[in-house]
Amino acid sequence: MRDFEDEYKLHNNPIPERLKQARKTVGISQKELGVRIGMDESSASGRMNHYEKGRHVPDIQTLKKMANELKVPLNYFFCEDDQSAELAILIDSLSDEDKKSLIATLNKSPIE
Repeated sequence: MRDFEDEYKLHNNPIPERLKQARKTVGISQKELGVRIGMDESSASGRMNHYEKGRHVPDIQTLKKMANELKVPLNYFFCEDDQSAELAILIDSLSDEDKKSLIATLNKSPIE
């Protein structure tokens, strides 16, 4: 039986849904993603399924490998809403100069 902490982690952890979204966007299977990041072929599908279902949480090194393979920034996995996730991807795609410019613009603009 799950306790409160397990239920909280399951329902308030954005990683499973973000992982599934990014993987489907790239168009690869759970097994293929697992193998690409170095998991054993025989267990890759099951392990990735557990991550996407929220049964287990990947460690930070595994998340970094997934982010790299799925072409999303690491912080994408921690975005709690779709707008933030989209912003994370868009900002990551900017050049360093464009990021500096965006920061300067946002610092000048009053947010209403």
